[in-house]
Amino acid sequence: MCYSIQAALASNLFSEVMVSTDSEEIAAIAIKGGAKVPFYRSEENSNDFAGTADVIAEVIRCYRSIGTHYDIGCCIYPTAPFVSPAILEKGYNILTEKKFDVVFPVIRYSYPIQRSLRVYPDKKAEMLWPENYYTRSQDLEPVYHDAGQFYWFDCNYILHSNKLFGDNVGIIEVSELMAQDIDNEEDWKLAEIKFQLMQANKK
Repeated sequence: MCYSIQAALASNLFSEVMVSTDSEEIAAIAIKGGAKVPFYRSEENSNDFAGTADVIAEVIRCYRSIGTHYDIGCCIYPTAPFVSPAILEKGYNILTEKKFDVVFPVIRYSYPIQRSLRVYPDKKAEMLWPENYYTRSQDLEPVYHDAGQFYWFDCNYILHSNKLFGDNVGIIEVSELMAQDIDNEEDWKLAEIKFQLMQANKK
């Protein structure tokens, strides 16, 4: 979490860097890291089923309830250690210059998902799109997925739509080396390997 806080602070893009949490322990770490915790997350948005847009909307409403109004915001995941001030600034510029509702980093799939397989419990497999069987991989359209790092957004859009993926979203393409969503111990080990590679490339 502190990597994300430090990147946000170092970018000088934000009038306030805050952490949304329902945990006093996490709040204490956030404050020590330089962020603010002006209010705690509601029980409704602290379960495993609450979506990111729900949490963002709650934060915007809480700020507005105390008279603080923001037009633009950014949600940075605490599980995204490779977020940098430079990419945050790039995302902000794309959002404001292109007038998008939301901007976020994406990664290109390393293998065409148009040739992906469905696997059944008995280990039988079949192509999801068998019409692509004879199509060369290089002839298939590139497809991307959310890098799981951050979202720049228009606050009014979030409040009115309560979603992050609408008809007017922009992206920043990043390499697989520059992103690692950390959800488990294996992800953490991959992040350490990527970090070591990035440090080696700087030499």
